[in-house]
Amino acid sequence: MSFYFFLLKISNSKFLCSHPPLHNSPSLQLLNSTIPLPLHPDKNKMFKQYDVIVVGAGHAGCEAAAAAANMGSSTLLITMNMQTIAQMSCNPAMGGIAKGQIVREIDAMGGYSGIVTDKTAVQFRMLNRSKGPAMWSPRAQSDRWKFAEEWRLMLEATPSLDFWQDTVKALIVEEGSVVGVLTGMHIEIRAKSVILTNGTFLNGLIHLGEKQYGGGRAGEKASTGITEQLIQLGFQSGRMKTGTPPRIDGRSLDYSKMEVQHGDENPSRFSYLPTPQFDFKVKRTDAFANGPEGQIPCYITYTNDEVHEILRTGFEKSPMFSGRIQGLGPRYCPSIEDKITRFAERNRHQIFVEPEGWNTVEIYVNGFSTSLPEDVQYKALKKIPGFENVKMFRPGYAIEYDYFPPQQLNLTLETKLIKNLYFAGQINGTTGYEEAACQGLMAGINAHLKVNNKEPFILSRSEAYIGVLIDDLVTKGTEEPYRMFTSRAEYRILLRQDNADIRLTPKSYELGLAKKERLDRVHFKQAQTNEIINYFKKESIEPLEINPALEAIGSSPIIQKVKMFGILTRPTITILDFAIYSPKVKEFISKFDLESIEQAEILMKYEGYISKEHELADKQTRLEDLVLHDDFDYIRLTSLSKEAREKLTKVKPRTIGQASRISGITPSDVSILMVYLGR
Repeated sequence: MSFYFFLLKISNSKFLCSHPPLHNSPSLQLLNSTIPLPLHPDKNKMFKQYDVIVVGAGHAGCEAAAAAANMGSSTLLITMNMQTIAQMSCNPAMGGIAKGQIVREIDAMGGYSGIVTDKTAVQFRMLNRSKGPAMWSPRAQSDRWKFAEEWRLMLEATPSLDFWQDTVKALIVEEGSVVGVLTGMHIEIRAKSVILTNGTFLNGLIHLGEKQYGGGRAGEKASTGITEQLIQLGFQSGRMKTGTPPRIDGRSLDYSKMEVQHGDENPSRFSYLPTPQFDFKVKRTDAFANGPEGQIPCYITYTNDEVHEILRTGFEKSPMFSGRIQGLGPRYCPSIEDKITRFAERNRHQIFVEPEGWNTVEIYVNGFSTSLPEDVQYKALKKIPGFENVKMFRPGYAIEYDYFPPQQLNLTLETKLIKNLYFAGQINGTTGYEEAACQGLMAGINAHLKVNNKEPFILSRSEAYIGVLIDDLVTKGTEEPYRMFTSRAEYRILLRQDNADIRLTPKSYELGLAKKERLDRVHFKQAQTNEIINYFKKESIEPLEINPALEAIGSSPIIQKVKMFGILTRPTITILDFAIYSPKVKEFISKFDLESIEQAEILMKYEGYISKEHELADKQTRLEDLVLHDDFDYIRLTSLSKEAREKLTKVKPRTIGQASRISGITPSDVSILMVYLGR
């Protein structure tokens, strides 16, 4: 039966008219019992009991549904609108500093984000190439519409995954465990576990100047009922806010007044699989005519004092300054009005002019997020160089929404209060597609493992940025939208974007998520890498072979035959420099792909640093092996400080290592815990 036929059928049914209203909040009647609902007579045929229900089809929901279904769980993805699956609500880009590492980790685990990005990219850049490899971060501009389309097609091709277009008004909870959901059409759907990935839709409130209206995204209604029920169940909630810039008509801009920003001449990819790239290339004749490798360029321009003065005229009507917005916004992605207030000494701010896709004139004005009145936005935009004749498609706005402080979760992302209920994405206080997607992946994996009575899957801080993110959230919590940075990872030399497959694919393969093809590629890459390293450590090179290369890069020449490994450890020389000037190295290296060559070079150049970080990680692992049980009574351990007892009781850390990272826990407190465990 089609969804639309079903809607028509139930809309004509008498039972809808005679159904008694749910008094107050549905949560009050759903805590420990099932409401006897007048269900469709074919209900049992329409809905089996699922292993996993995923609520919300944003980036977290899509990865959660794909992971659970690919591991073998019968999975239902419920979304308010089938046409907005994997919608890029903010900028049409994936990756960036630390975020790119997360996307590569998702791909290494068998997730879909990297593959979809590669298939729909319009531009690719590797950021921070001038710094060490621990800082290299891939980023791609995507075609917004192709991105969502490709995600939906991949999900529809995923076995064991069903879809349902509806809202979810409440959870069905029995004896402390979630056992299903109640939809907006008053349909009860049972499941062994539920993953909430509601994004910005929980009691979403959109702000535009002095205007306020409910919504989870422009043109889409908010989701109500779930927050109220979770609070009744004992959860703590809060409010956060995010924003988006205006969208404008690219035909109205003068690009000659801006700086062009091309993609890499030799673009890489996110996925470790040989995914096709730039499938949707078309020749453009405008300012976005294809650049290197057929990629579309971006442009850079700047605000100025005149722009700032115009923006200030709207501050009295700004919801941020008037106090109408209660939630905290992302510190590292502030609105333009926040920028000119916090950084009053600056007379300009950078604006990135980003195309929305191959076949559209719509432009995303990155760096101009705002909730000021639309007329103020328009006047200010016209004073930006190149924007003098700008036409606006729609104004920017801020959105305020509910979240649940993530200390209420276990490291599996299962809630502590309700069994088999998982939270992923912005509901946990994060911001960004990448942060949401990796949480969805981990929630989907652990929901599958839980319903199949298997051990949970947790990544440590030394294994993945995903591990850093989840540990930060669960252990430290967040009061403002959490964004990942390389500086948050203490083992970032180990957590490079180039080795995510080596770190994670074997683990994923053991789980049954990553396919054999992925594991075979990892083994092949490792074999090639080891062969290159062994060659450079074993073989020597004559001065005549390598000195021209050393002189070309301004490095001191050698005076006698030396091992090539010793020369390669110099900071300015590369394996390709050897190949250019040495015929024997060129012949040897021609057998290998660039990915393996780059990997080998990094491992040789940073061998000492990598070894040291492994030692530090091993020491920390010893603390992670000391398990603290959930029923550990910290209040009775009077030798701990009062603050330590309160915070340990609240967080209930899984290990001594996790306890040591809780804010306010001192080395002395950790020592006391270790002595107590020793007893």
